Amino acid sequence: MHPLGTNLTTLSDDELHQKFGDLTKRFNQAYRMGPHSVLPQLQMIMADYQNEINNRNTRKMEELMERAAQGKGFTGIIDIK
Repeated sequence: MHPLGTNLTTLSDDELHQKFGDLTKRFNQAYRMGPHSVLPQLQMIMADYQNEINNRNTRKMEELMERAAQGKGFTGIIDIK
């Protein structure tokens, strides 16, 4: 976890993915042109974002598995009309 990182739990999924994409672009730019000294800092921040994305995906999957175990399946989630 980066010491100057913000609380990522307050961001929406779209904001989280958007900011991770922006960080990826900045990382690639710094890798190509410099300054290379910022790369480890960007990697730590990107790891925080990736961990938050993974945690959210895990929670969503667990919720879906609970619904399936209760016999609800995907009723009310997927509309194929």
